[in-house]
Amino acid sequence: MIARIYEIMLEKKVKGGRIPEHVAIIMDGNRRYARSRGMPAYMGHFFGSKKAEKVLEWCRDIGVRVVTLYAFSTENFRRSEEEKRKIFDLFKKEIKRLLDDPRTHRNRMNVRVVGRRDMLPDDVLEAVEEVESRTSGYDRFYLNIAFAYGGRQEILDAVRSILHEVREGRISPDEIDESLFSSYLYSANGYERVDILIRTGGEQRLSNFLPWQSSEGVTYFLDVYWPSFRKIDLLRAIRTWQTIVGRYYKHS
Repeated sequence: MIARIYEIMLEKKVKGGRIPEHVAIIMDGNRRYARSRGMPAYMGHFFGSKKAEKVLEWCRDIGVRVVTLYAFSTENFRRSEEEKRKIFDLFKKEIKRLLDDPRTHRNRMNVRVVGRRDMLPDDVLEAVEEVESRTSGYDRFYLNIAFAYGGRQEILDAVRSILHEVREGRISPDEIDESLFSSYLYSANGYERVDILIRTGGEQRLSNFLPWQSSEGVTYFLDVYWPSFRKIDLLRAIRTWQTIVGRYYKHS
């Protein structure tokens, strides 16, 4: 009861302040969560996907407009074939669920998958392209799912694309600036700048996630497995961001 009262008070305080435009989350700790409860490791991804669904609701309610979730990295392809197959199957189901969920359309949620599409199985890629096509005109809330994603690879791919345009004469080297470079990243939709990056699971590293986009943002680590992440954890992270941003603007 006391925790619930505190959550209500904190939410009111957070909503009364400046709200971050873009929240990015490294959803770490799924497998450890499952093992700690005597379940197979892959079951953690199922519980993690359900938590992601709740967190999207919380973010929309608070007023966040862009959320980027780190679901599967290029380094994760080193995992066993069985685990990868289960993750791909779950990801495809979740993508289709997003497409069929009335909330996606009621909230006009634009869904994008960012990463190396050439590494995705054909059936997964087909589901991704369908949800992107069906939500491409939505502009109220943006969800980017980083799947088969690597931050250094994203930067290299952008550099290669820009060099190709320069070689073809469509871009002058003098035109290359931060804005142009950002336009060659995997997604638009406010994705080019992260206000706060949250990592669960206790690790204090960024794991090659959005290095360009998060360079000026606030990083918030917490020692909670992703499936155990609570609304109060999200509110505390945003409150920390508000405090830091408030100090910056006060002294700038």
